[in-house]
Amino acid sequence: MSVVTLRQVSKHFEGAKAPAVAPLSGELQAGLVTGLVGPDGAGKTTLLRMIAGLLHVTEGEIRVNGLDPLRDGPVLSNEGYIGYMPQKFGLYEDLTVQENLVLYADLRGVVGRERKESFARLLEFTDLARFTDRPAGKLSGGMKQKLGLACALLGKPRLLLLDEPGVGVDPISRRELWKMVQALVGEGMAVVWSTAYLDEAELCQEVLLLNDGNLLFAGKPADLTARVRGRCLELRDPPGNKRDLLSRLLREPAVADGTIQARSIRLVLREGATRPALSEGEAKAGAHYAEVEPRFEDAFIDILGGGPGGVSVLADRMRQIPLDHTTVIETHELTKQFGDFVAANKINLSVRRGEIFGLLGPNGAGKSTTFKMICGLLRPTSGTANVLGLDLEHSGSQARQRFGYMAQKFSLYDRLTVRQNLRFFSGIYGLALFKQKAACDEMIEVFHLQPYLDTTPATLPLGFKQRLALACAVMHEPDVLFLDEPTSGVDPVTRREFWTHINGLVSKGVTVMVTTHFMDEAEYCDRIGLVYRGQLIASGTPDELKRMAHGMVDPTMEDAFIELILRHDANANV
Repeated sequence: MSVVTLRQVSKHFEGAKAPAVAPLSGELQAGLVTGLVGPDGAGKTTLLRMIAGLLHVTEGEIRVNGLDPLRDGPVLSNEGYIGYMPQKFGLYEDLTVQENLVLYADLRGVVGRERKESFARLLEFTDLARFTDRPAGKLSGGMKQKLGLACALLGKPRLLLLDEPGVGVDPISRRELWKMVQALVGEGMAVVWSTAYLDEAELCQEVLLLNDGNLLFAGKPADLTARVRGRCLELRDPPGNKRDLLSRLLREPAVADGTIQARSIRLVLREGATRPALSEGEAKAGAHYAEVEPRFEDAFIDILGGGPGGVSVLADRMRQIPLDHTTVIETHELTKQFGDFVAANKINLSVRRGEIFGLLGPNGAGKSTTFKMICGLLRPTSGTANVLGLDLEHSGSQARQRFGYMAQKFSLYDRLTVRQNLRFFSGIYGLALFKQKAACDEMIEVFHLQPYLDTTPATLPLGFKQRLALACAVMHEPDVLFLDEPTSGVDPVTRREFWTHINGLVSKGVTVMVTTHFMDEAEYCDRIGLVYRGQLIASGTPDELKRMAHGMVDPTMEDAFIELILRHDANANV
């Protein structure tokens, strides 16, 4: 049964050169999850807000249960027909879980016995019953999303609109959210799930793929994936530096996209193209191509015209740091306690020059606490952290001149313009006069920031906000780069652009420590440390962590992540 009907719907914003949503028609069905996918600025949030009745339609019409969501909004609201979970956390962080539920119940007119039953049902459904007295601002990322979902479900809506609910959430929490939504769909609810995680899109029954406001594809994910069948390859057992090899292959006209997968390189060829030739040395060393099953992400990148390529203009302008393989980051028994709570417990790790080290873990596991202690942003309770041979507790300012830091939640200043942010950060990293101006001009050119110089970061598209944050972190040419979820919320094309820069910087001798919830990004890391319940429970290369997931056939990085955590819990309960 059709729940939402779109008839030639478009949206134009005043002053914009192109429509945010071009004329679009279609139907959204009950009992299905419809995935809404596309790069940043594609029009996904605009479309959701029009369906929710929060934006008026410029042309065409939308019908939700036969009603106009804007004109007949009060009727739909009184019926509790639409549940909407916005992209940005729409809850009140200084209110507790229970107080947020009460507030949203008041707004939706859920009272009396219905309210009591709804609270009990939703708290059990989201497993938040133990946390009703906890302020929302002190919940982990996954728990915040569960609370947001609970508030959106008050009144038992028949249409649920979710705007990127998985952003910033670890793989375990994302799987839990997905199971919850599947249970709702089984009860006949219509769900629209906007997402930057294309493995989630692959699980949807239907998909709408937008780009620049235009609908490029509508249908079953498998139908889009089938378009690249026979064009997806893995280059296995390549010798030498895999980052340099990927960069070379991405410059081949035949290659539409490429990513690192531990020791292998995954490629998507353009239609009608032949495989790039291997060098004589690569063939002799045993490197070979193997055709692999296509993924939805392969087809997504292909339909958008391919990835951003393998050349980092940023890295090309950076100085070469000698790759002497010395240890540049080292911790010894690093511990942090908050009262009786041990957030990080005796963490020992080391990172060599020119290495990418990934710090992974579920929300609330202690990885961000560990990360901040290593950066010198949080004082350890005991133990030590050294960067470039300097103890950050006693030589923090000296060390910080030699590393760059990109925060999980933007460290940019929203009251300053883009130009002023660049000047400010170049100043605190020790650049002045001619060097400062030259560095700012270079970052403006590399990251294409010229059109945004007099705007504030708050008004930037997410991809450009991330580019500005990276520019501010690298403009002083650091030896070490700390990246705390640098690509959270951005689309796969922008993520590839970021990793092209990261790979290029590492080839120049920069050492990178990164946290991420994208498990495909973990494949780029030379080594990984898995943090859980404040402890480093596993470490090694991506392939070594996969091998630790005993009993699984050809596990993905996400499979290994979840298996190692569940196994640790099982052993702890023995």
